[in-house]
Amino acid sequence: MFWIDPVYFWYVFIPTMLISLGVQLYLKSTFSKWSRVPNGSKLTGVQTAQQLFARTSLNAIPVERVRGSLTDHFDPGANIVRLSDPVSTQPTVASMAVAAHELGHVQQYQTGSGLIKMRSALLPAIQFSPTLSYMSLMFGLIFNMTNLIWLGVFFFALMVLFSLLTLPVELDASRRALKLLDEAGLMRTDEDRKGARAVLRAAALTYLAAAIASVLQLLYYVSIARRASN
Repeated sequence: MFWIDPVYFWYVFIPTMLISLGVQLYLKSTFSKWSRVPNGSKLTGVQTAQQLFARTSLNAIPVERVRGSLTDHFDPGANIVRLSDPVSTQPTVASMAVAAHELGHVQQYQTGSGLIKMRSALLPAIQFSPTLSYMSLMFGLIFNMTNLIWLGVFFFALMVLFSLLTLPVELDASRRALKLLDEAGLMRTDEDRKGARAVLRAAALTYLAAAIASVLQLLYYVSIARRASN
């Protein structure tokens, strides 16, 4: 079966595992470091969000607490920002940066960001692409049907495109986050600025790692389809 193929093991599985492990360790280390440094405004993540709504052009939306660590996200369907336990309750540089990043996503939706529109346009296809991709690849390999294999590659390519679009969306949200913090006057110290950039950079690397992994996987599936075509 293709999942124990030596080519997959050495050129997809091992690089993906090493990159993902390295990025996760770096993210946790960076978040842990700046979670111990108080921000100059002495604001928790929830308070940071409230101040950003009050002091910038953002339209206020609900902010609620969610369990776990690094589980922060903006839910555009419910129009709610959810902040994890440590971010919600601790007045640290990391909390401030993460809260601002999620509000960067809020601003993207409220201003009609082109990147968000492009990614949202793919959502209907993405809902079914994983199942269709893996089923097409599996049955195409079992029954030696090249066209079915290429169909699986096509559906997987849609997921890769979504992953690639996610990276600039996240980078743009981080850029907006820093701008919002400056606009609201919450960047009080050099530590605030240095730490916020470090946390946001580390978070962005997780999306870069995911994009690299998806591209490697796609290239492998393309190689399978090409071998089947010969």
